[in-house]
Amino acid sequence: MNFLLNSITKYRRDLHQIPEIGFKEFKTQKYIIETLTAMGYSPNIICETGVYIFIPGNSEYCKAFRADIDALSIQEENTCEFSSKHSGFMHACGHDGHTAALLGFAEYLTTIKNKSISTLLIFQPAEEGPGGAKFICEAGLLEKYRVKEIYSFHLFPDLEEGTVSTKAGPFFAQATEFDCKIIAKGGHGGMPHKTNDPLIPFTKIIDSYQTIISRNLSPFSAGVITVGKFNGGTVRNIIPNSVDFHGTIRAYSQEDTENIINRMKDIHRGTELAFNIKVEDEFRILYPAVINDAKLYKKFLNISNNFNFIEGETLALAEDFAFYGEKVPAVFFLLGTKNKEKNFVSPLHSSTFNFDEKVLLEGVKLFTKIWEDNNEI
Repeated sequence: MNFLLNSITKYRRDLHQIPEIGFKEFKTQKYIIETLTAMGYSPNIICETGVYIFIPGNSEYCKAFRADIDALSIQEENTCEFSSKHSGFMHACGHDGHTAALLGFAEYLTTIKNKSISTLLIFQPAEEGPGGAKFICEAGLLEKYRVKEIYSFHLFPDLEEGTVSTKAGPFFAQATEFDCKIIAKGGHGGMPHKTNDPLIPFTKIIDSYQTIISRNLSPFSAGVITVGKFNGGTVRNIIPNSVDFHGTIRAYSQEDTENIINRMKDIHRGTELAFNIKVEDEFRILYPAVINDAKLYKKFLNISNNFNFIEGETLALAEDFAFYGEKVPAVFFLLGTKNKEKNFVSPLHSSTFNFDEKVLLEGVKLFTKIWEDNNEI
């Protein structure tokens, strides 16, 4: 399969130069359609900027493989010859690699005349937001082609180059965003008794959040509440009228997510009474948790014997691939890109993220082994 490396490298470098954010991937879509058409396929458009192809086989048993195609609003700082040509946008999360790998897999499938099973390849928009997988699922694509299994991978610079890693059960977290505002009464810092300082209840709220994780979740569950942004005040000697703060919740079940949200609201209401202030809050549950199917994972373990595989650990990251897993058995895995000799060590979503395209060939090879496995679940 090494004959594919040149193609995959070209696909990745071409795509890297035209990064586009979710549901704006029109140049990316055009490139994918033209590339698949040149292979002899008849691509279909879905969800405005998505693409898919269905490849019928001798059996109706259908396996699906997915790549996300969108980029991020980040100004690239790499100086390679294929750097982003779209100022302010970059493939800083490896989706150019995911797409290139799936195109490479599609190219490989053209060499197989007698296909034992049917195959669905999904080039999905808007993984970074608002979650293109949800819209793909709502369009009924998986039901239309009677998909029985679905797979995807993500490049991961925390793992050594070429390492494959995943686990059964909860793998990535459910993600929820929250925006809050404490409304109080400001005034002069030298006369605090004539004010109602919002900073005091703000600190109490943040402190109380941590009791939710330690005292309201089971010791065998996991969750994270992070306040990553807050704003309040304009000058040093004036107590502000209000404080805004924003954050994220990560949990591994809908029940735990709802429990955390309800307890946060309880804390807000109690703080209102205790400090005579008003707390406005808004919560947005985004992606579900990524849950790798246990039976499919056992198959994956057997398939990955010939790869550099290590057992993964549960991560508090989020991925909209979770929506597919709510519909059909799914496995999501990581593919390492860390290479210190080439200085490929930058984290995802950084302006210097980069990797050696040869690692994508490992992804294609693993997709191929999955596709060739005839053991139905």
